[in-house]
Amino acid sequence: MIDFMKLQYGSDICGVALEGVPGEEVVLTEEVAGAIAGSFAYWLGFKVGKNPYDLRICVGQDPRLSGDTLKSGLLKGIAMFGAEGYDAGLSTTPAMFMSTILPQLDFDGAIMITASQQRWNWNGFKFFTKYGNLEKEDIAKILRVASKYNFVGEFYEERDSNVLQMYAAYLRQMISMGLKDVPGGLSSMHIVVDAGNGAGGFFAKEVLEPMGADISGSLFLEPDGSFPNHEPDPWDKDAMASICKAVTDNGADLGILFDDDADRVAIIGPDGKSISRNAYIALAASLAADDYPGGTVVTDSITSCELTDFLEKKLGLKHLRYKRGYCDIIRKAKDLNAEIEENSPGKAFLAIETSGRAAFADNFYFDDGAFLAVQIIINAAKLKKDGKNITSLIDGLEAPAESCEVRLDLTAGNHEELGAKILEDAEKWVRDAAGMTLEVPNFEGVRVNYRVPLAAEEKTEAGRAEDQAADKAAESAGKASEANGWFLLRKSLHGPAMVLNVESDTEGGIDAVLPRIYDFIGKYEGTELPQ
Repeated sequence: MIDFMKLQYGSDICGVALEGVPGEEVVLTEEVAGAIAGSFAYWLGFKVGKNPYDLRICVGQDPRLSGDTLKSGLLKGIAMFGAEGYDAGLSTTPAMFMSTILPQLDFDGAIMITASQQRWNWNGFKFFTKYGNLEKEDIAKILRVASKYNFVGEFYEERDSNVLQMYAAYLRQMISMGLKDVPGGLSSMHIVVDAGNGAGGFFAKEVLEPMGADISGSLFLEPDGSFPNHEPDPWDKDAMASICKAVTDNGADLGILFDDDADRVAIIGPDGKSISRNAYIALAASLAADDYPGGTVVTDSITSCELTDFLEKKLGLKHLRYKRGYCDIIRKAKDLNAEIEENSPGKAFLAIETSGRAAFADNFYFDDGAFLAVQIIINAAKLKKDGKNITSLIDGLEAPAESCEVRLDLTAGNHEELGAKILEDAEKWVRDAAGMTLEVPNFEGVRVNYRVPLAAEEKTEAGRAEDQAADKAAESAGKASEANGWFLLRKSLHGPAMVLNVESDTEGGIDAVLPRIYDFIGKYEGTELPQ
């Protein structure tokens, strides 16, 4: 018997949908999909204040191999509840959200069948209303009701909807408006797109090419749910290497790499290098900084101090470093804006993660990879007219000398309690430790600013004078004797583990501070340190 509550994956539903991977049992079936769809329709009726028979719900899918079976279950479940279900066919996550926004479509709700970056045998559902993604609490309610359904759906009336075509037209209109003062529009731009055999291939063929862009050299535009070329993840190493090479080989102005449902995107500059993590956030913020003077950028918790300097000193913005989880940072941005007047400085206009999710206020705070790609392309075309490229927007952004992320597994049965205890004690440890201070404010885990000697051991009293002389000589030669940086210790969002992020402004700084952190964590029984 399926435990419906175990299908919750934050604000989505996700699980194994096909056999073929040893040890992974199928939990997402046509019947399970039907029960969930019926429960969603029940929930949606209360949300929008409509009789179930007046509801219109659209269902789209990425090319995953289990998509058709699950779509059949969803549409049967919607019909069983009395609502009208529409089949959007191959679509993207942002397009399905826009199906509730665009007046030509105006659906009460939408369901996207996708498992984002998960393996080929997984699948799942994302749910939308015109207010955006459902919250975690909403998903829990839907699953609780679904677990009580006896699914008996047998048929549904076939109704098709051209959601992706309408969405593509919306993006083309955005480009046209953005480049109205640029002669030739995109005709001077060479843009390579890698869709990873997901749903994002339409962006090259139905958005860029009709607008005059050269898309030669683009990769894996044809949908294939087995994802034969690389994982459907913008930050997959093989995927990134492939698109970077394609940009270089084709002399392209830009590279665009989508995940399988096109709600995340990676950007590659004309030098064939990825614009990632802090640079990605800095670029996205720079696109709208002039429209929101003094505005706020809400990011996840692992962004660098150098990013804060760029946003606040170079762009004149505010930076709120919040926590991991794109729904959390979007909600935080909305909450901030609820506290200020509409046109007041400081509006949170961008909620963005280092993972590649970006939600602009101008786009209903929805994380839409194609929307961000369009904004970058518009600006790149304008800059090219002036002899510049898109990376000029982030000139002056410094980068840390070193960074790393370490996963520390918690093997104790009470891993939640153990993780909470480690974080509680970490604050006390830092307050008493030399060269360490707590970051304030901080919203996730324990973030610490450190200043440590680069030597592995502390200087002794007897050798201090000699070491100070050596330090001065090193400084004169331009070599640092100390490292400044930060680390963040937090509980993992996925599984029994702690995650440790560390950055240093000097090479060797991570090696100097890691032993101190490991000495602290290693005393707790049930923790596994890296070998």
